[in-house]
Amino acid sequence: MARDAAAYIKKHLPVRAVPHLDHIRLHLAVPQSGVWRLARNDIPPYWAWTWPGGLALARHLAANPGLVAGRVILDLGAGSGLVAIGAALCGASRIIACDTDPTALVAASLNAELNNVSIETLNADLLAGPPPEVQTILVGDLFYDAGLARAVLLFLVRCREAGIDVLIGDIGRADLPREDLVELAAYPVSEFGEGAGERMAGVFGLG
Repeated sequence: MARDAAAYIKKHLPVRAVPHLDHIRLHLAVPQSGVWRLARNDIPPYWAWTWPGGLALARHLAANPGLVAGRVILDLGAGSGLVAIGAALCGASRIIACDTDPTALVAASLNAELNNVSIETLNADLLAGPPPEVQTILVGDLFYDAGLARAVLLFLVRCREAGIDVLIGDIGRADLPREDLVELAAYPVSEFGEGAGERMAGVFGLG
């Protein structure tokens, strides 16, 4: 299955430079990609597009490489691998791209190869478990649903209490727990789909 997904991605998702991050290239969906064929259990292939929180987080790392240089990193909900790749390009010593969608991790691996960086992939749901053995957790665009947002926040609080740094990228969705966060920076990002255009997305730490 992974081999079939990789072949489909290579054939139908063209390589594009990431908006505002021209040094990073990804396999991205275009209208003729037919990417919905790669949906899993009726879950859309979210990884096939660049999302605003991930874009902001990747831009923040590019502007502040010392946040991840030499550190062990977990990219939680990695999707296309954009944030993981950004961390690798900033000199992180080890990067684990984690997602519950195995096809996302196929795409992340292909995208890492495109950018000549090395990442590890982990197909798992970590939210109910203990803090992982990493130094920094990067989270882009995981606060799009109320139930998921609660689970993510509880997990990240446990991780922060264990001494792990946490950085979150988000466009300001309704379920983002702003009262628990500190905004560190904001960046213009390009959205896709209906109403596409530039908006501001923020990068947050846990308060």
